[in-house]
Amino acid sequence: MNLVEITAAGHGVLFDLAYAGAGNFTGRPVYRRRACYLHVDAASLLADAIRMAAVQGLRLKIFDAFRPAEAQWVMWRHTPDPEFLADPRRGSPHSRGVAVDLTLVDGAGRDLDMGTDFDAFTALSHHGSMAVSAEAQRNRALLLGLMTAAGWDFYRNEWWHYQMFDSRRYPLLGDSVLPVAMM
Repeated sequence: MNLVEITAAGHGVLFDLAYAGAGNFTGRPVYRRRACYLHVDAASLLADAIRMAAVQGLRLKIFDAFRPAEAQWVMWRHTPDPEFLADPRRGSPHSRGVAVDLTLVDGAGRDLDMGTDFDAFTALSHHGSMAVSAEAQRNRALLLGLMTAAGWDFYRNEWWHYQMFDSRRYPLLGDSVLPVAMM
């Protein structure tokens, strides 16, 4: 297995794993177990972003990372919107272990204002949205700068989504690859 578990103690990140509870766009838990995994290559890039954020007195808070292919189907069946969700027939970078949804928090653990909540499926969530406050635009630019400097690509429709370049070279993975199932 090329997935590694990302933990608060081991990586210095915070978690708000949206799909492990009901506080997500489906209104119910998608995962049965709270866990965060990334492909070893993506975990290395995340470590670089964590170090760069720390220099600024900031930390990363992760909403989602590896998403078993089965979970992508659950989400797609609920909201088949290709502007915000990858069609599971094509596969998501999340289901390859090479994407992460995250935000920045300050030294006290407070989320920086990004203009929308995570998974707000509206045009306000687009990286280039000028309809959010100037502060939110600056914070999005800061996150974008940290993540791209660490080697991540971004998805223009979601300020929170980052993925590895050439993500399709990684295979789609299901829940069965995990040491303990999430689904």
